[in-house]
Amino acid sequence: MTTPKIITSLTNDRVKAIRALEMRKVRKETGLFVAEGASLLVTARDNGFVPETLVYQAGTAASGITSGLVTHALNSGAEVLEVSAAVLAKLASKDNPQTLLGVFRQRFADPPIPKKVGNIETWLALEEVRDPGNLGTIIRTADAVGCSGVILVGTTCDPYALESIRATMGSIFAVPIVKMERSAFLGLAKDWRGDVIGTHLDGREDFRAVRYRGPQLIVMGGEGPGLTDDVAAACTKLVKIPMSGRLDSLNLAIATALILYQVRGPQLKL
Repeated sequence: MTTPKIITSLTNDRVKAIRALEMRKVRKETGLFVAEGASLLVTARDNGFVPETLVYQAGTAASGITSGLVTHALNSGAEVLEVSAAVLAKLASKDNPQTLLGVFRQRFADPPIPKKVGNIETWLALEEVRDPGNLGTIIRTADAVGCSGVILVGTTCDPYALESIRATMGSIFAVPIVKMERSAFLGLAKDWRGDVIGTHLDGREDFRAVRYRGPQLIVMGGEGPGLTDDVAAACTKLVKIPMSGRLDSLNLAIATALILYQVRGPQLKL
């Protein structure tokens, strides 16, 4: 086990490199992302993630959770930086400053193989979701209902953006994330053994009244446009969420939560 490196300069190269991860371009180039706060870092540790770099504020690691995370990082060979409050303030998000953050390697899982997916499994696909807060909330909900994974179809926002990471409340470390081009996803949907379920304004069935055949593949369209015609045509069931108000749509994260809990209901017990 090595010892933490002490940094007090705001212009230190490591500080600049970590701060640069705010930019999607840099996250894509490096394959890294930042997660803030002890709760998220504990979840990361418990799911087998080891930080590339752990940063903590001087004077906060004498005992407790921070001490355990620092020890774990040092024992795992991670770079550990003890920084001044000013340095951490520069690195942490401005609206919710933390005294601890980690830099992690992004993970993307392989697409599911339809013939190997269990009958009681549910996968969620999101086509061209644009809002990282929505995406993070959906990943958190997928974790809550026991989804096997989340598939990002086409051009989507970055699941490893800070806004998304915070909205997952740690579920980014627990839920497999898959990226697929639309053409590849259409092939997956064609080979799917159970129902491919899409929500659509043209749907004629109330999502609560349908019996879903497992394994289920739930497909949700992006904010505004919804599902593209090709993806909607690949669904075996198009369902609709009934509404009596003046609006004709719900927030994507809310709509996804309703569908997930309906489909996963038989698998959920108190």
